[in-house]
Amino acid sequence: MAVVNGVEKILAEYKCDTNLAVCLKLVRFPEDIEDEGIKFHPEYTHQVFGDDEVAFGYKGLQIQLFYTAGNLSTLFQVKYSSKVNETIHWVEPDDVEGKIRKILPAGFTHNTDDFISQLEKDANFKPFGTLLHTYTVNTEGGREFTYQIHKADITCPGFQEYHERLQTFLMWYIETASFIDTDDDHWDFFLVFEKYNKDGETLYATVGYMTVYNYYVYPDKTRPRVSQMLIMPPFQGEGVGAQLLETVQRFYCGNPKVQDITAEDPSENYVKLRDYVLAKLCQGLPSFAPDRLHLGFSADMIREAQEKMKVNKKHARRVYEILRLRATDMSDEAQARAYRLEVKRRLYLPYRKNQRELAKMRKCLRPEELVSHMGQMDTQTQHEELEKSYQDLVDDYRRVLERLAMQA
Repeated sequence: MAVVNGVEKILAEYKCDTNLAVCLKLVRFPEDIEDEGIKFHPEYTHQVFGDDEVAFGYKGLQIQLFYTAGNLSTLFQVKYSSKVNETIHWVEPDDVEGKIRKILPAGFTHNTDDFISQLEKDANFKPFGTLLHTYTVNTEGGREFTYQIHKADITCPGFQEYHERLQTFLMWYIETASFIDTDDDHWDFFLVFEKYNKDGETLYATVGYMTVYNYYVYPDKTRPRVSQMLIMPPFQGEGVGAQLLETVQRFYCGNPKVQDITAEDPSENYVKLRDYVLAKLCQGLPSFAPDRLHLGFSADMIREAQEKMKVNKKHARRVYEILRLRATDMSDEAQARAYRLEVKRRLYLPYRKNQRELAKMRKCLRPEELVSHMGQMDTQTQHEELEKSYQDLVDDYRRVLERLAMQA
């Protein structure tokens, strides 16, 4: 038993957390290759390495995936200090390289010199598609950054190969990501680039992107649905996502054939971002004027949000609640109570539906089957859950309003 435990202890030293082992870089200059300060790591690796997100068989494992900042030409290297020996340890190491190869498109290199040659060619890289929006950001240190947002499609020369490299990042940052079928011409692609200078030349770095699928709506409309959105980690927290989403929203607003814009299985962070963007867009609409907000959520709000901003009824309701909170004096007991009841009426709808369903179950379930559902009928529990949902929602709304105030 002692021998077995000793072997297990030795082998445990050869397990690596793949969230730390995978090292990513967006390389602009040759010296960036050795610069540890610009590397970043995945949030998830389970789609490549399994649910435990562990690679076995290596000590000091580093899986290096370095991309040229513009065209995303790729350097892939696997480094480690030691690995298990089949003869000595009686086990084989994981095929780390094979797992990575499954998500990397052809054309990557293992050779650093070849990668530097590709980096030099990045000076010729230009953004794909049509320029939709340019904006600048000034930092407290006095630096100015310029960003461009483009719309592209798969017919743009070179874009398909570029997109195959770009979408590999999804595996590391979207928990349930999957690669899309680019042969389907219903896809729209929106790309963000940073425009910067190097030795007097203007270059472009990939910052993020969004994919949108255009669904058919009878009889002659489409419903664009946001599928995946990613801002590269070095650029997160700088407002890029909001600029991208607002640009996409405005792009479709100009198309009379668009019914409204939705999102596929949106994350919590995406919902918060959407709340901010839609509130910003709708706050100037007449139906959302402060003096009309206290009259309640109206048909005019639904119609105007849909017609002018392509916002559906569900999202328009959230916008109304955000803007009404801004117009409400929460220190005034009557105003605060009216607002609270208005929001809770909407939040309570799923509970009422659940009560109706459970009432039907009483008639058809045996007593022992009904017991498992009784917890859902605990009105005290429902009240506590409703109150927590309300407080969480108001906290989120306040953060949206703070952000809107900063942009005013």
